[in-house]
Amino acid sequence: MFADRAKIIIRSGKGGDGHVSFRRELYVPNGGPDGGDGGRGGDVIFEVDEGQNTLGDYRHKRKYKAQDGEQGGKKRCHGADGEDIVLRVPEGTVIMDAESRKVIADMSGSNRRQVVLKGGRGGKGNQHYATATMQVPKYAQPGQPAQELEVMLELKVIADVGLVGFPNVGKSTFLSRVTNAQPKIANYHFTTLSPNLGVVDTENGGFVIADIPGLIEGASEGVGLGHEFLRHIERTRVIIHIVDAASTEGRDPVDDIYKINKELEAYNPEIAARPQVIAANKIDCIFEDEESPIDRLKAEFEPKGVKVYPISAVTGQGVRELLFHVKELLDTCEREPIVFEQEFFPEDMLIGENLPFTVERSEENPEIFVVEGPKIEKMLGYTNLDSEKGFAFFQKFLKEGGILEELEKAGIQEGDTVRMYGFDFDYFK
Repeated sequence: MFADRAKIIIRSGKGGDGHVSFRRELYVPNGGPDGGDGGRGGDVIFEVDEGQNTLGDYRHKRKYKAQDGEQGGKKRCHGADGEDIVLRVPEGTVIMDAESRKVIADMSGSNRRQVVLKGGRGGKGNQHYATATMQVPKYAQPGQPAQELEVMLELKVIADVGLVGFPNVGKSTFLSRVTNAQPKIANYHFTTLSPNLGVVDTENGGFVIADIPGLIEGASEGVGLGHEFLRHIERTRVIIHIVDAASTEGRDPVDDIYKINKELEAYNPEIAARPQVIAANKIDCIFEDEESPIDRLKAEFEPKGVKVYPISAVTGQGVRELLFHVKELLDTCEREPIVFEQEFFPEDMLIGENLPFTVERSEENPEIFVVEGPKIEKMLGYTNLDSEKGFAFFQKFLKEGGILEELEKAGIQEGDTVRMYGFDFDYFK
């Protein structure tokens, strides 16, 4: 089965925690802190694989995780970095946040490799926190947390030209005649289930053409496989409408064009505004005594700037002229590939830098909790706690830094005392 969509969970590696240890050697009675730094967590990387053309690999496995960084060690030993995880996808894959559907990365054009989730930074060991006033720091920095995200992978076929039309109008036959593609062809009333790509070579140049699976009314509202099909024409620069000019199944070709354009407009007005050409197919089935449907199509659409080419995908009649016109249209369009801009930035999910600190009960009085940490000491140095605004700012700092949470874990009760670098505070919820 053709797989052009998959929902997976990706997780980067957590940064390793910094280590708390002190130098202990014979004849060195007062060894200083020597806790090493934690290793960096692994990244989640997406990479284009030229050999893939579906997202089938991601249909059976849901979770992908990079390796965590190792904790720092004694004697200033640095923890090992976590290994990255590389996820290979076909060109044209768009990676989106599953909840908001905002684009994170478009693996197209020059973008062949992108880090989508960065691993957490390793925490600093206690060797970094020795100061003149704090020579035996008992705290180290925790590693930065991992990032986890549910993403939607969507493969949007990359082709210069998209073939659109209702089922059974001859798109697959046309594609097999003008390219080396070999789509399954039969007189089915249902439709091709996956886009077929082929390369067209003409005397005035070549281009890539895609048979977009047949549309039905209501496709833009998701009826049938509407959205799955419509996403494949988002990158095309020129659209060929193939209609059954002979009305072999009773369809009105003029009405078909209007219905398809209505679906395109409803799905994405920008697509409907791209250059179009009409291929009036099955002219080998039109009898001479009938009113000419070709004249009717030309009278309806050529005044609007849309050329009509009568063709027979079976015999090849008129196909060469149509392809020449399509190449001329492509030459007038922008050559830059359509690449979807990034709208969602996973790094924004990261909370600020983790604070190294310790929370300990005083040995003299179990109702006194001593909190120490370099950022706390610095914050107390420049915050005016006598002002209402300054004290509110300091309270917010304690809450966002996780210090109040750790105090509660340590068992603090209302009325107990919190001691920080010469300041005593009464604890109230």
